[in-house]
Amino acid sequence: MEEEIKAQFNRSGFNFEEDKEEILNKCHTFCINYTLTPADLVSCWELYYLNRQLTEPILQIEEMDGFFMHLQNHQKEAAIKEESVGLHMYSSKDVDMILNDEVDDINDIIPDTPTNNSLPHYSQPFDSTHKENLNAYSATTSILITPFARRTNKVVVKFAINNLPVVQSENTDDNMDDDIIKKVPPIKSCSLTLHGSMPETGCRFMYDRIEDKFNALENRIKSRTAALVSSELHDQLLDPTVASQSTVFAVGMICCDGEGHLNEKSVLLQSSIEHSGGQRVRLDLHEIDQFSLFPGQVVGIQGQNPSGHCLIATKVIDSMPLTVDADDNPQPRKKLALAEEIQSADLASTKKDVSMMIASGPFTTIDNLLFEPLTELIAYSRIKQPQLLILLGPFVDSEHSEIKKGTTNRSFDEIFHQEILQRLQDYTECMGSESRVVLVPSIRDANHDFVFPQPPFDINPPNLKYQITSLTNPGTFEANEVKVGCCTVDVIKQLSGEEMSRNPTDGTSTDRMSKLAGHILNQKSFYPLYPAAESIPLDYSVAPEALQISWVPDILIVPSDMKYFVKVLSLGGGAMEGEEVVKCVCINPGRLAKGEGGGTFVELNYQGSPDSMNASILSI
Repeated sequence: MEEEIKAQFNRSGFNFEEDKEEILNKCHTFCINYTLTPADLVSCWELYYLNRQLTEPILQIEEMDGFFMHLQNHQKEAAIKEESVGLHMYSSKDVDMILNDEVDDINDIIPDTPTNNSLPHYSQPFDSTHKENLNAYSATTSILITPFARRTNKVVVKFAINNLPVVQSENTDDNMDDDIIKKVPPIKSCSLTLHGSMPETGCRFMYDRIEDKFNALENRIKSRTAALVSSELHDQLLDPTVASQSTVFAVGMICCDGEGHLNEKSVLLQSSIEHSGGQRVRLDLHEIDQFSLFPGQVVGIQGQNPSGHCLIATKVIDSMPLTVDADDNPQPRKKLALAEEIQSADLASTKKDVSMMIASGPFTTIDNLLFEPLTELIAYSRIKQPQLLILLGPFVDSEHSEIKKGTTNRSFDEIFHQEILQRLQDYTECMGSESRVVLVPSIRDANHDFVFPQPPFDINPPNLKYQITSLTNPGTFEANEVKVGCCTVDVIKQLSGEEMSRNPTDGTSTDRMSKLAGHILNQKSFYPLYPAAESIPLDYSVAPEALQISWVPDILIVPSDMKYFVKVLSLGGGAMEGEEVVKCVCINPGRLAKGEGGGTFVELNYQGSPDSMNASILSI
């Protein structure tokens, strides 16, 4: 076919210069994917050529990506027009049947709108090529054969933690009915309480002042200082910048003396205004066998400063006693009463038991805006029926090629409502009133405020506002008394790039991902880095308290571009007498869409503690 394509282009006056074979190969692929003849392909190219106002009749490899998007838009418009027609063509037989009053037969022939009673409430084998074309947005999936649709590994377990016994079904009769008519138990009710309400939707931002940054950093240092002093495990705090032959104990923030990466010769310690006037002192770490430091980390340092210019550290304390927070009054929280039935559901029961499915965007592949991975996830969720479906942005990814280049003919809000909210409304209506969906925005969402901390989405779906809820970013909530914290900024990746560490000399292996996630909990901050990465619009004037972690969550969700993981972190159990070990499940679900293929998501069944849970990371 490539020779036919070449001849057709030459016949229309277009020539090839460089990358001839690669261009013909791409054109051949376009013809296959979009069922085009060489003549149709050249006609589309002529239209693209005129729209782009290209001057030379030469096919260049640089224009193939733009031509590919042009073909996609052309096919989508054709599919929507075909779907909108939707007319039933009556034949002569139909007319005869109508004249003979054979209405019952007509109803069997003409498709009708399904009612709520006909919605599937049964378990069925998962098929990634499901045929649920409930809306116009899914009509194009039956026409286009995308790389995602041709994938082979569908819903494969990548990693699993199984601490719960497998419950065998009591009904093992061989004569039981088909799976199609077998009913699935209804979803158990899930109570949902949102903690905190800042920043609010529509808040003003880009008013960040130096004073706001200073106060936020100073409050972090002062709160950590008060916690370490109240533990009574350390000596009295002294000024680390003053020369002294005796051992001193100080609390301060790790800083870098330049704009480069932190290293052992560039580490500075900045104490509070109260103890050192905010001055910095160089930190010598050659006597420390093991440490993990990053800019913005607040630590306790024990050492000597004989010259007054360099603090020689003998001990680094990077975690705070957990029992200190037991008497602290956490930040005021706003409990949102989602519905009367939620408030009354299982109030007598104190068991922390919840099932959830967790996925992080992007929710569509880079080659189109069909949102196929999201459609597959919702179809799988209908089968598994979790109590809670947690979706973390980006939803309308600003880094998507069509969004970035502006080649889509819809606004960002239209894409969000048509492709995301409409699918979720169909899902909740199908699953019933007990299903819950939680959305967490991202700074990469093109339809939302570019600020961090980030307000929730302004969504109020009719009759479903108690089922589809949006959180702030970062945000915390309780589901059946299980505390959950989540943040869509890739803090794990940024900590990995800024961290400086020294491993034990005895060869003891350390889990790097657990160590990076542990920094978030030990620092009690969703974003402990300072200064923030250039891509993060951190604004301390909006709601600096939103970054604080007032209590250790049972589940911490931190989506990242780094490899997916589910880790059980242990905190506490230190030198304080009677301090208990607190465990937290830290989850990086990965990205639901990666390139032109599918990514991963997490299925979690949590029953009381991290030691009593099942967690699986699956490919979509």
